[in-house]
Amino acid sequence: MNLFDIKSIPFPRKRKKRVGRGRGSGMGKTSGRGGKGATARTGNETSIQFEGGQTPLFRRLPKRGFNNIFKKEYSIVNVKDIERFDNGTHVNPEKLMEVGLVKKVLDGVKVLGDGEITKPLTVSAHKFSKVAIEKIQAAGGEIKVLS
Repeated sequence: MNLFDIKSIPFPRKRKKRVGRGRGSGMGKTSGRGGKGATARTGNETSIQFEGGQTPLFRRLPKRGFNNIFKKEYSIVNVKDIERFDNGTHVNPEKLMEVGLVKKVLDGVKVLGDGEITKPLTVSAHKFSKVAIEKIQAAGGEIKVLS
């Protein structure tokens, strides 16, 4: 073994970049910030939509439609999902959250009629579709509308 066979141990961390410490460092003069102007200064935080003084795209495009602030948003459960409960069970939003069928009750729970149901269950929800009502009642179940 010779002295030139010895390799240095790799440093465990990357060294901090020391900007503005002369030309030889590779990060001298402008310190990696390019030329002059706002982007070369500290504290320059232009927003994402800023286009250098040009009228931004969102202001150039025409505006259409509107957002209804009173719109209700319901958590949706299908009849096939309710099938997993035992006969005669009272299914309500709290029970649906326990099982994990509903993550959170937004403005209420709406039951839709996708799938089949064979067990007589008492289902409490804020809204039901017509098909869901027919299928639950055909299976001998009961419906309770919550307000």
